[in-house]
Amino acid sequence: MDTEAQPTERDRSSRPSDSEDTSDPGGPEERSRFALSRVTEWVPGGRITLTLLACLLFLLLLSTFVLRPFQIPSGSMEQGLRIGDRVLVNKLAYRFGAEPRRGDIVVFDGTGYFGHADYIKRVVGVGGDHVVCCDKEGRIQVNGRPVDESGFLYPGDSPSTVPFDVAVPVGTLFVLGDHRGDSSDSRDHLGSPGGGMVPVDEVIGRADWIVWPFGHATRLHRPDAYARVPAPAPGRAGAHG
Repeated sequence: MDTEAQPTERDRSSRPSDSEDTSDPGGPEERSRFALSRVTEWVPGGRITLTLLACLLFLLLLSTFVLRPFQIPSGSMEQGLRIGDRVLVNKLAYRFGAEPRRGDIVVFDGTGYFGHADYIKRVVGVGGDHVVCCDKEGRIQVNGRPVDESGFLYPGDSPSTVPFDVAVPVGTLFVLGDHRGDSSDSRDHLGSPGGGMVPVDEVIGRADWIVWPFGHATRLHRPDAYARVPAPAPGRAGAHG
């Protein structure tokens, strides 16, 4: 006996004929392709133009929220950063609760404090610190601890030819250039509004990489010179002014 199931009339009628189209042109993937095709036809240059626009938008968002290129305008940070060097500024370095630390190289808006421009300097003192120049050996002291800056100071420069004794207000930074003989920094603005201090809110970000020229490209690291500086004394931690 033949046990193979025989198709019924209903089975035969439910099968699509050879002439019927079984594809679904109205599916999500087909619709998205159709929309993209219409856009590329409308935009001059088609896909190439759209790709370039997407790249430009990505770079704009990257520059606005993550990384910003900055060109070194002067010799104030030599010899580590030379005139014309391009550095990448990490704009996320001090977000999400992080604060600038001693030894960081920061870019900040100096409007109202240093001048109407962006500046790049090294953080020497943070809020609550007591910074003095100089001890008997000519070194800067931070919270009573002498700092050996010879690893990054411009050859032949002393830590400072200008004596100072400052308490850094909370929420501000005391900054100096590495080429002390060619830097307009916190020392030069002690009598100006703000007392030469840079508000943390004006810091754009931390310089993390030299990216140009390629032969000078490197990662910028925080030096160990400030690692042994103690925390501010309790009486100074809340200092203002």
